[in-house]
Amino acid sequence: MKLTLTFLVAIASSVSATVLNDKRDAFSDQALSVHNSYRAQYGAGALTYDNNLAAGAASYAAQCNFAHSGGNFGENLFASSGSGATINNAVDSWMAEAAQYDYNNPGFSAATGHFTQVVWKSSTNLGCASQQCTTGSPFGSGEWTNILCRYTPPGNFEGQFPENVGRPQ
Repeated sequence: MKLTLTFLVAIASSVSATVLNDKRDAFSDQALSVHNSYRAQYGAGALTYDNNLAAGAASYAAQCNFAHSGGNFGENLFASSGSGATINNAVDSWMAEAAQYDYNNPGFSAATGHFTQVVWKSSTNLGCASQQCTTGSPFGSGEWTNILCRYTPPGNFEGQFPENVGRPQ
């Protein structure tokens, strides 16, 4: 049985990362594509892929620690037992929270925080990473996939939900 965990917090601090290269790979292209497809459904503009965010995400994901890293960015985490999880699995999981979002009482909820970060209109940049891990598993032991995405500017600020989380179109 495949287990999945997701976790998000927009944390403030400072981080710097270097650009690994100017070319995106298939994972990066898919991360941007799936994010922008969902964002369009909620009236949010397209994100730009940021190699600095991706480099920092890759460096942190390689530590195989399923916990937020800290930084002045939004951060969505996804873990799946075994191997083979994709960026689509991660973003689909985060977007599944949309059904629980209360547009009549907009605000942060741990149950919808991944969704709101993905569609947050003020976020303009994205960087994601995936790492196969054999240590640090949130499932106890065994191989697992660690996927995380970072967003700037970060989302999920109280008082800013009505203008940043659109209704599905």
